Amino acid sequence: MPAFSTYAVFLTTAIVLLLVPGPAVLYVVTRRSGGLASVAGITTGTVAYAALAAAGLSSLILASTVAFDVVKYAGAAYLFLLGVRRLLGRGLERPGEEAVPRTRRRAYTQGVVVNLTNPKTVVFVFAFLPQFVDPDAHHPWLQVIVLGLSFALLGFLSDSMYALAAGTVADRLRGSAGIARVQRWFGGGVLVGLGILAAVWTPSRAR
Repeated sequence: MPAFSTYAVFLTTAIVLLLVPGPAVLYVVTRRSGGLASVAGITTGTVAYAALAAAGLSSLILASTVAFDVVKYAGAAYLFLLGVRRLLGRGLERPGEEAVPRTRRRAYTQGVVVNLTNPKTVVFVFAFLPQFVDPDAHHPWLQVIVLGLSFALLGFLSDSMYALAAGTVADRLRGSAGIARVQRWFGGGVLVGLGILAAVWTPSRAR
């Protein structure tokens, strides 16, 4: 299990990142019906990535802690560069053009696909989450699972609130200049900050 201080910092950064509307949020608010089914699909995508990360990072730690450190610092550099690119107005997310699903099953399936192709989820799980894993602690895969499922739960709660309020916020989010500014300045600043934090953060060993 992650140490409490490590877990607290992780939860805080996850919440901050989730405050930036991305493809998943834009998808949810445009699904006037089947919104919660879409959220369930999005959460499934996050859990799938967490499972892949647990398997991959655990194998990497067993192979070489040096290789694991290389992945961590490469992830930190990638986050920083992604944030700078966002601040320069490049790489901003655009809402998808998927057709409105006619059934909850289809809404769920589309939600899975949306999040499996969501760059924010990919970056967080594979570039940032490893920064909070202590490779010297027992059962590093368990740390990844706990962190990944925690992020999935926070995302589910956040997206569910958007889904429930979709009738009032959809038009404001879709094509909004204000949201574009949030994605650029707040989102870019968050990514730069996460990159710096990832480079200097050392997780406390769980006891």
